[in-house]
Amino acid sequence: MGVAPDLKLIEEAVQNVLDQEAVELVDLRYAQEGNRAVLRFYMDKAGGFTLDDCERMSNRIGGILDMTDLMAGPYVLEVSSPGTDRVLKRERDFARFAGHRVKLRLKAPREGRRNFSGYLKGFEEGKVILEDEGKSAAFPLEAVDEARLNPDIDV
Repeated sequence: MGVAPDLKLIEEAVQNVLDQEAVELVDLRYAQEGNRAVLRFYMDKAGGFTLDDCERMSNRIGGILDMTDLMAGPYVLEVSSPGTDRVLKRERDFARFAGHRVKLRLKAPREGRRNFSGYLKGFEEGKVILEDEGKSAAFPLEAVDEARLNPDIDV
């Protein structure tokens, strides 16, 4: 089993490439899956993130990581788009997707529950504002374990 890498250092190491390509890093995750280490980059850009973008960014990021000691031992590098249920992490994410349906999971229960869903009203004073059935609730960003878009799917 490998040692988990410092994701912040990896993000800093690839930031110039992201800026050059006008690509947004939506999320970066490391997982130990069986006996293999997997480093996952979720990226987006204006107009959408294509399969060609995935391949190009994988090659560029892989080249950077190969020249550093940020990953101890062998690993699998995956680059993909964030999908329709993309993760929301930063203040700008919550502002950008105001008006969309979201699912929130808290780090600790609030009023006996950790999972909430509703319409994202925005981000104010360090808090995620959610509205469901006419009721608003504010969640401090540091209390949020994960927030994701929860798109309406018409069938």
